[in-house]
Amino acid sequence: MYKKSFTKRMENNNSITLFIYLIFLFSLLQRWSVSLNPYSGAGSPPMFGDYEAQRHWMEITHHLPVDKWYVQGADNDLQYWGLDYPPLTAYHSKLCGYFSNLLNSDWVALNTSRGYESYEHKLFMRYSVVAVDVFIYMTSITLVVTSLLAKANDFEKAMGVLLLLSYPGLILIDHGHFQYNCVSLGFTAFSIYFILKSYHSVASLFFVLALNYKQMSLYHSFPFFFYLLGVSYHQNTWFKSLWKLMGIGMTVVATFLLCWLPFLLNIEDSLYVLERLFPFNRGLFEDKVANVWCALSVVIKLKNILQQPQIIKLCLGSTLLACLPSCIDVLRYPTKKKFLYSLINCSLAFFLFSYQVHEKSILIVVLPVLLVVFDEPLITIWFSVISTFSMYPLLERDGQSMSYIALTLIYLVIAYFYNLKLSSYHTVVKLMFGLSLIGACFIHIGFATIKPPLKLPDLFPLLFATYSCLHFVLFWLYFNYRQWKCESQDVQAEMLSEKTKLKTN
Repeated sequence: MYKKSFTKRMENNNSITLFIYLIFLFSLLQRWSVSLNPYSGAGSPPMFGDYEAQRHWMEITHHLPVDKWYVQGADNDLQYWGLDYPPLTAYHSKLCGYFSNLLNSDWVALNTSRGYESYEHKLFMRYSVVAVDVFIYMTSITLVVTSLLAKANDFEKAMGVLLLLSYPGLILIDHGHFQYNCVSLGFTAFSIYFILKSYHSVASLFFVLALNYKQMSLYHSFPFFFYLLGVSYHQNTWFKSLWKLMGIGMTVVATFLLCWLPFLLNIEDSLYVLERLFPFNRGLFEDKVANVWCALSVVIKLKNILQQPQIIKLCLGSTLLACLPSCIDVLRYPTKKKFLYSLINCSLAFFLFSYQVHEKSILIVVLPVLLVVFDEPLITIWFSVISTFSMYPLLERDGQSMSYIALTLIYLVIAYFYNLKLSSYHTVVKLMFGLSLIGACFIHIGFATIKPPLKLPDLFPLLFATYSCLHFVLFWLYFNYRQWKCESQDVQAEMLSEKTKLKTN
């Protein structure tokens, strides 16, 4: 009753635009509150943490020429947070380094600023994340939501934006742990928006930007490739198909060339960058990550059975096989709904089966999952909570436990007031959801109160990872089923609509 009266009062409010502004302010309040807590590696020499990695990249890119950014040298020790992200990240670091040097040259002093920590510098670093979050991620999410909810009223659109911007995992990692995931995810969200608007070349441009900011955006590459290939194939004539494909291809090539231009002047420079981007000499996974290989390590140590080249081939084959059904489906029926599901299924397959996965990579999967919340409300909320839960051991080390609890509760409250029609789900599904959260709570209680045995110091991080992995496998099966079972009437209607647009154009 209270929910209905609350919704009615807000819908009768004539200041919906003001309400949207308040949503942005509230989202900023969430982010800034989290940023008041410690960050990755605060006061922890000799490597400090991801905060220092980002600061160090600003130092390196500001002082060294481009051809030295990815190369071992006297002023660039790659063992100390060597740059291992694509050129767009390096350019962003250089821009931040330029302003750092203007404000205080000590912040990026070459070779002498390692581990630099001051109140003013922390403010600068935190502000730098907030800026790109607002202008790239928050803006792109707003556009995507308003496109997905084109037929909804302004209040529903505003609440949809609030729900997606309140996802706790990204806030905790970017504004707590300290990273710039909001840039690559924002570029991907922009590309999805332009897919929804059928501006395929513009969508390709933004996705290439995402790829050139973080190579983990490859998790989304198959759906983009096969969807755009399918759209091109389903044009009215072969000439239009070829013209469409050429336009998309030239956009992709041109954008890549612009991003890599400084490194293409010397082939060795390009090879140095590629070697840094794909470090196959590292282990199968980072820390205790919630993927299949980490979960299997409880009973099977692959490194004791297979050599590294064999493990890489196993990961590659498993990932491709897991992506194949979704890719075939979106190629045959390139509809926007199937495209969104394919983004989920392929990115989750990469997370579960690929080589060298970080626990934070689940954020790449969460983005498309959040975008189907209006069709899959309970499953999306469930996935969002478990994805944040899977990163808790990392967040706990950063001193983010209270923020984790607060943001998760706020997210659930917003979902409750948005009235996402959770009652439409079968009782069994709702029961599984409740039991899942209860299980997560018990693991949290154990982690906080029980000291693990000396022989098993990583017992609880492994429990977090394995419990989350089980969920992710089930989610992957469910979302694949949902993609293949997209109502045939909806598929035919959308494809007919696209063909009608082609004829009118």
